[in-house]
Amino acid sequence: MLSDAETRLAARDDLATTVLANNRAAGRKVAVAESCTGGMVSVALTDIAGSSDVFSAGFVTYSGHAKQCQLDVSSEILETFGEVSLATAWAMAAGALANSDADVAVAITGIAGPGGGSEKKPVGLIVFARALRGQDPDDYFTQRVQFESTDRAAIRHAATLFALDLLQPDKDELRPSEDIALPA
Repeated sequence: MLSDAETRLAARDDLATTVLANNRAAGRKVAVAESCTGGMVSVALTDIAGSSDVFSAGFVTYSGHAKQCQLDVSSEILETFGEVSLATAWAMAAGALANSDADVAVAITGIAGPGGGSEKKPVGLIVFARALRGQDPDDYFTQRVQFESTDRAAIRHAATLFALDLLQPDKDELRPSEDIALPA
């Protein structure tokens, strides 16, 4: 019987393999901008041999300063909306595209816990954005997801899988979305 960690790793590897194969078939490169996942999406993709023809760049921007310096997220966005917001995730995805040769970029920011949450931004709130090169920036996909857990590892794993899935070519038609709640 597999442990939780082994089951999580197998699910992550299966999805990352599929993401790479589907983007390879579409002739596309991908990039990710990560905050609360701390590079887990980048690791998932680069753990797969041969990923370099699809994976363009990974930005781990845990602090607001890093988001500004590496992804060109404006101080006005951070001061007005905070690091965990639709506006910040949107700007992170736009910055990942602008600072790479990727065709599609996904951004993740949130509160993985177990502390750091508030009434307005509770533990488990993860905000995603997806940007496609050439797409009208008003149409970038953004979504707030409340993962129903306070377990840091479970939240980060669920966020990693959600972000990997957003990199799939069949998600190109996604547009800004309503908030949702999911188990972690």
